Amino acid sequence: MKKWVPDTSVLINGKLTGLVESDKVEGEIIVPVTVIDELQAQASRGRDIGFQGLEELKKVRALGELGKKVKLIFTGRRPTMEEIMLAKKGRLDALIRDIARENAATLITADYVQALVAEAEGVSVLYIQQTRSTLPIKLEDFFDENTSSVHLKVDVLPMAKKGKPGEVKLARIRDTAMKEEEIETLIKEIMDRVRHEKNAFIEMGSHGATVIQFDKYRIAIARKPFSDGLELTAVRPITKLVLADYKLSDKLMDRLKQRAEGIIICGPPGSGKSTFAASVAEFYLSLDKIVKTIENPRDLQVPPEITQYGPLDGSIEKTADILLLVRPDYTVYDEVRKTKDFEVFADMRMAGVGMVGVVHASAAIDSIQRFIGRIEMGMITSVLDTIIFLKGGSVQKVYELGLIVRVPSGMTEADLARPLIEVRDFETGKCEYEIYTYGEENVVVPVADAKTEHPVRKLAGERILQEIRKFDPQADVEIISDNKAVVRVDNELIARVIGKEGKTVNELERKLGISIDVEPLAKSLGKLVSHTISESGAYVNIGFDARISGRVVSVYVEDEFLFSATVGAKDAIKVSKDSDVGSSLVRAVVNRRKIKCYA
Repeated sequence: MKKWVPDTSVLINGKLTGLVESDKVEGEIIVPVTVIDELQAQASRGRDIGFQGLEELKKVRALGELGKKVKLIFTGRRPTMEEIMLAKKGRLDALIRDIARENAATLITADYVQALVAEAEGVSVLYIQQTRSTLPIKLEDFFDENTSSVHLKVDVLPMAKKGKPGEVKLARIRDTAMKEEEIETLIKEIMDRVRHEKNAFIEMGSHGATVIQFDKYRIAIARKPFSDGLELTAVRPITKLVLADYKLSDKLMDRLKQRAEGIIICGPPGSGKSTFAASVAEFYLSLDKIVKTIENPRDLQVPPEITQYGPLDGSIEKTADILLLVRPDYTVYDEVRKTKDFEVFADMRMAGVGMVGVVHASAAIDSIQRFIGRIEMGMITSVLDTIIFLKGGSVQKVYELGLIVRVPSGMTEADLARPLIEVRDFETGKCEYEIYTYGEENVVVPVADAKTEHPVRKLAGERILQEIRKFDPQADVEIISDNKAVVRVDNELIARVIGKEGKTVNELERKLGISIDVEPLAKSLGKLVSHTISESGAYVNIGFDARISGRVVSVYVEDEFLFSATVGAKDAIKVSKDSDVGSSLVRAVVNRRKIKCYA
């Protein structure tokens, strides 16, 4: 009886059943345990190739039970951990060849290298050459010329998105739900073609999820337990545009030619970002620039002169290292999404590479905010210079960024000047946003029109309240002007907020960039107590009776609250003349205004 040993490749390709059905393979089919373990491992990780290989073995067994002259035998030992670790170096393939040699069997393989090594070792081999089909895949039957994506799920009506960006509508493809067998058939055909076609490859394969780029189609397959049911989604571009089709202004075209080197293309999903990015890539190619792309998955529709890179060994950082050696003039990064993506984008831009990034954002300013916190704020204008926002397939907004040192809009004190980023409308030059550090936070503040209240007051009130409520959870804040606020806290906590010699409130003023007056939250003044006022060098001393020692005293000038403090061990409150409170107290004494103390 003739003996055969199939390897993993021929089972995954589904070629063994055809050989059995055509009676080209008869006799004992010896399946190495190594093959079973490898298929099981792939299936356990949710990889489709594992399921296909196991299904192939089931079909062969069924053919034997139906009368075909084949008998399945499982033999061999399980691979060791060391052999599994060396699988990529051919160790498991060597174990399969050993089984064929020991049993004087013919090795059946669809792997050219495996066949070549078997022949070199003197092992009988039947090589099943891979054939390339020129026929369209069945998945294309769900598409028409206006379809941008198809959504197929078990027991759900098949749906498709039709129309150009901005005019997309969800439409039903047919009136009967998809069956699991239908989707599995589509997946099997796609996986078979992936192994044979030059323009098809698996971008990602993990437990329950597979992403495939097949020519112009990006195909995502989801299985349990990742999804609640088998699902296949296929997306393709339906429009191919050049930059001239967008009718950009001459001013913007000149900027793209001469100055723009840190470009962000942003917009909501389906707004045409990738199509525009491909147009920009071709535009720079037409200017005799070396252009590359970083994509995951690689689905931009660009000419063959533009090399498309994916993650090297699963790492975008390694891809960036290679690109810096290749030294492109421009790199299109589709899509900048995770923190590592933002860091790599910034690193390459700082290294002198012109960068074009694609970012998901519902508004143009949101794309800049996604960089804040991921890279230092002082680097943002060195990394980004032009923001292009798309919606409905057309350019809706263009921003340019610049770094300047001045007082933020809405603030008046000269000592509040700080570095800030101006976000200006590119066409009009009008500053629409300011980005700067306020307290300990980086903030993005819209620049309001003169007719409307500036939002810096609201921002200042929230930030001050956040700090003051560390002392008193019931505190209240009132913004008197763009550079002054009144803080009201519990009477007994006023001294803590002001601090010794006004140090605490002075630190808050320095930190928040606004002048702060402290008043009691409640208007209960307590009892009027007698006091004396004297000078001692740089201080004004307010003396009290010994019975007041250790109590909190509120000091008023006429009926205007000045401050509250705790009477010290020497029966006095010591106020620095250099402080705001001290200056007010001195002015009151000089002007002979009545000073009242309540305890």
